[in-house]
Amino acid sequence: MSMPSTAGAKKMQPITRDANQPLNAQIINDGAGKQDAVDLGSGIFMSKDVSNLYLVTTPAGSVLINTGIIYSAAENKRRFDAVTDKPIRKIVFTQSHEDHIGGWPTFNTPDIETIGQANLPFVRTQYRDLGKAMGARSRRLWSRDQKQELTERPEPVLTTTFHDRHAFELGGRRFELYSVPGGETVDSLVVWLPEERIVFTGNMTGPIFGHVPNLYTVRGERYRYVQWYIDSVQRVIDLNPNVLVTGHGEPVRGAAEIRSRLTRMRDATQYLRDETFKGMNAGKSLWELMETIKLPAELAIPQGHGKVPWIVRAIWEEHLGWFRYESSTELYSVPTQSVLPDLIALAGGDATALDLAAKYFGDNAPLKALHIAEAIAPASPHYHRALEIQLYAQRLILDAAGRENFSEVRWLESEIRRLEAALAGDN
Repeated sequence: MSMPSTAGAKKMQPITRDANQPLNAQIINDGAGKQDAVDLGSGIFMSKDVSNLYLVTTPAGSVLINTGIIYSAAENKRRFDAVTDKPIRKIVFTQSHEDHIGGWPTFNTPDIETIGQANLPFVRTQYRDLGKAMGARSRRLWSRDQKQELTERPEPVLTTTFHDRHAFELGGRRFELYSVPGGETVDSLVVWLPEERIVFTGNMTGPIFGHVPNLYTVRGERYRYVQWYIDSVQRVIDLNPNVLVTGHGEPVRGAAEIRSRLTRMRDATQYLRDETFKGMNAGKSLWELMETIKLPAELAIPQGHGKVPWIVRAIWEEHLGWFRYESSTELYSVPTQSVLPDLIALAGGDATALDLAAKYFGDNAPLKALHIAEAIAPASPHYHRALEIQLYAQRLILDAAGRENFSEVRWLESEIRRLEAALAGDN
């Protein structure tokens, strides 16, 4: 097979990371600015983006795996145009998130076949119908790291869909697509090159390979089913790849290394599922399980995107739903917060309550202090002190959490900024 020119491509270069920032916040900007495509070998080229896109070349044309985000589309196309003058014949989406499909209008032509798993239109409909709500939530977490706003663009039009598997050949290369609904979206798929034993997993296991899964994302998304995730990872293990290409960073190379890391991810998730089920069957509360279930040392993989207590809660709510059998009030529209001002008044008033909140700091219980301070109404003459206690509590919670998990860090930082602004305006 003749290979394209690599004159317009570069080899993978190491990237210096900031240990004080979550990894997820840094990888989305790896492709910023004018760069060359990265030559991964075997006629495969990568363009770094919010989620990377890949061009698999053949003598008969190329297959484009994902199209990047819309505001990077022109630059991504320029990078790939520099490595081959052969046309793109097929576009494959590994999932339906904006950073995978956004560049489709820039790359698409009437002659290109666009392939996706059959659930992609279903997921895209949800995103369009909830775009305003989901966009507002995403901006709360991502505005510090992702400066450019999405713009309107045509929705991708799939010309080929499949349910479980699909295969084709182009220019002497065989491509096999497999559904992996346990990925970030139920339309997730992997692309397998059986002759080269290369698999493209996209963000099936999240944006950071080797970490615990994010079965519920704080920005707002439907739950990702734990058994589907385990089965999807197993499906990739069964392929026995020599090279695994994800949505970010360098490919993982070596069959033994890939199997070891995937197996650990699978087993860690299986452990959390089993322990959560065990606790549920024993009648333990959700809160107890979130507090007590931990990964054993041999399965203690990083938590940069997902987080163990959130996984426990996602598993619980996936299988038993939101009614926890703790109170009849769960079934109705009157929240606990609606009666807290009355309880505080009975307990001696806002000042007394805030004294208790301050005492909780001495007990190393900032979450309890936050509960009380958030119950003080804005009209209270003690509201400024309540805001100060909230701010101090949020800072303590962030310090205790460390700076590993992106959603946790960016949420707490956004709350700290909100409270600082409120206090500045209150002076």
